[in-house]
Amino acid sequence: MTVKVRFAPSPTGRLHVGNIRTGLINWLYARGQGGQFVLRIDDTDLERSTKEYEQGIETDLTWLGMTWDERHNQSARFPLYQQAAERLKATGRLYPAYETQEELDRRRKVQLSRGQPPIYDRAALKLTEDERKALEADGRRPHWRFRLEGKRVKWEDLARGHCEVDTASMSDPVLIREDGLFLYTLPSVVDDIDMAITHIIRGEDHVTNTGAQIEIFEALGAKAPNFAHTTLLVGADGEGLSKRLGSLSIMELREKGYEPLAVVSHLARIGTSDPLEPGVSIEALAGQFSFDKMAHRAARWDPEDLGKVNAAVLHGMDYATAQPRLANIGADLGEAFWLAMRPNLTLFSDISTWSRIIGGAVEPVIGDEDRAVIDAAAELLPQTLDETAWSAWTNAVKERTGAKGRGLFMPLRKALTGMEHGPDMSTVLPLIGREKAAKRLAGETA
Repeated sequence: MTVKVRFAPSPTGRLHVGNIRTGLINWLYARGQGGQFVLRIDDTDLERSTKEYEQGIETDLTWLGMTWDERHNQSARFPLYQQAAERLKATGRLYPAYETQEELDRRRKVQLSRGQPPIYDRAALKLTEDERKALEADGRRPHWRFRLEGKRVKWEDLARGHCEVDTASMSDPVLIREDGLFLYTLPSVVDDIDMAITHIIRGEDHVTNTGAQIEIFEALGAKAPNFAHTTLLVGADGEGLSKRLGSLSIMELREKGYEPLAVVSHLARIGTSDPLEPGVSIEALAGQFSFDKMAHRAARWDPEDLGKVNAAVLHGMDYATAQPRLANIGADLGEAFWLAMRPNLTLFSDISTWSRIIGGAVEPVIGDEDRAVIDAAAELLPQTLDETAWSAWTNAVKERTGAKGRGLFMPLRKALTGMEHGPDMSTVLPLIGREKAAKRLAGETA
């Protein structure tokens, strides 16, 4: 069997870290198994779906490296859904119900007050043909419910193990609204059958829905695919993902400067037994993916961890990869510069600060208390600045002034770079060059 999975985002907003993780797990599993990944745009809600958001989905997936083998729009497949609906109606599995939302709410309140489960009582099945006609004559339009068999539905879940759902404890799900709009469930099942999807991988909040969906598969004469319900994301504090964090879009991460490999590495490895470090590539992550590695506790999304993974991606980036991007932002000062600066980067854009310090003008920071050290350093500055110059120079200044440790190194760093932190000065000093170093030690902007 060739594995075939699908990711079905709705183009009603931006992709965020929660739904992209589900899509990524689908992609990793499919590619790791040599299978196919289908992008299915769930745009059945014609009023809320937009082409702008649809294009945004493609842009985000492409940026992350999540290529797809097939692409479909559900809005172009309404005839298939209608055919399936008529088939279910003909077999008595899809039936019209005329209750308003207010009437249903009142019934649920009564059931709860009596200690009964608040499930639909199937009153619509007891209506006569004349009663239905009378309701429609009064302007009522039916919504259509799928009649569940009321049995224990069982499956072996790739992420959760053995699962069972009792559909007798559930309300018959509405598949078609009063206005004729198909809700997600029927189009999804119809497409899964038509596209030969072999595995449905999604969040654990859909476990209960699976029982009803398996019955719909069977009612349409199809065998249900395999299922995997993965844990959901929580915040760094272990609490449910907040609305703010839950809406953190991939577009926002991209605009903030995070590396795509860092984002997919972070999302692929949180909640697993793998170390939280960058993969060599998204393809390599796919080769290492396994549901057996996934923990049964919620995966923690922590922006601080993402920053660490992002930094690690940059720290391992070679000059050939970085050079076009350096040139694009006017920060290409050569391979030695990149190799010296990359260990200090969290975001690629941080390199601009160091290209300015090395290649541009810096206003030195020299405190009155540091004047003796700086004056001695200016007098003792070596003529040749190579990788050994910093050690020899600072030793000479130490002997002259008696300064040592932070009292020696910090004044020199601030005078030469205007910063209190940064790369090892033994690599920075030769990059600055003697002329600029001398001017900065003299207090000049250079």
